[in-house]
Amino acid sequence: MNPEFSAKSLSISAFAKAAAALSGAEKLSNFSRLMEESDATSLNAEVHFQAQGEMRPDSAGGFSAWVRLQAQTRLPMVCQRCMGPVEMEVQCDRTFRFVATEALAEVEDETSEEDVLVISKHFDLLSLVEDELLMALPAAPKHPTCPHPVKLSVADTDFIAEEADKPNPFAVLGQLKKGAVD
Repeated sequence: MNPEFSAKSLSISAFAKAAAALSGAEKLSNFSRLMEESDATSLNAEVHFQAQGEMRPDSAGGFSAWVRLQAQTRLPMVCQRCMGPVEMEVQCDRTFRFVATEALAEVEDETSEEDVLVISKHFDLLSLVEDELLMALPAAPKHPTCPHPVKLSVADTDFIAEEADKPNPFAVLGQLKKGAVD
């Protein structure tokens, strides 16, 4: 990590003006919300991240701070097809523009294509890493090919037998109609 900048308390303005880069690896156990989504039993898993700051011209003729964030990890999860363990590669690559106030961020985030956040002298980059990885999680993690054959059918003999015993309601109506004609 760059000794000038800390991922836990990052001065976005200084980081962008310096066009600085910051990278590191944190234990997965430091990301409580990611841990809740995973089936993590190993405490050795890590989250890797890289951030690059820069100043870009804005529409008002000035400059705004931008940060490109890349993050990746391998999360142990449960395959939704075979219910066995599966390790999923989760990654993000996003760029954020920073503005002065929350109100401005809210307005500009709705009207612009880029992601807009509020600039801060003590920005928690690791929280942003966790947020982005959570949004990148697969909705239904699955093996490309499950290691064991997956039983894709069910048979409830009681249900099938019960269905066979029930008379068809239209057949009953047909019988009533025949009785009325005779």
